[in-house]
Amino acid sequence: MDNQVNINYVEFSVTDIEATKSFFSEAFGWTFIDYGPDYASFSNRGLDGGFSQSTGLPASDGGALIVLYSADLKATLKRVEQAGGIICKPIFAFPGGRRFHFVEPGGNQLAVWSDKVED
Repeated sequence: MDNQVNINYVEFSVTDIEATKSFFSEAFGWTFIDYGPDYASFSNRGLDGGFSQSTGLPASDGGALIVLYSADLKATLKRVEQAGGIICKPIFAFPGGRRFHFVEPGGNQLAVWSDKVED
């Protein structure tokens, strides 16, 4: 395969994004870039990632969303479906790119993103 897909980002669902940012800032000296009121990213912490405000649902019991990177999002989505993955969030745009979420046969939800505007 010429479209190598690698772990690239980790995203945590939180119930209080401001309290979470305050905690990580005070405890570990982390800084954040805010993308609106419901998302804050961090970088240079071993693996880049972010905190996403959970709306209406509890945070995922401390679980993290592992985000993979692909240069060809549509081709990767097709391969995920062909391998038995269930698409739970179709491709959508966000500041910085596009992504989709899927559930693999073992029950774990992951996401795949690309900084390419179109495939």
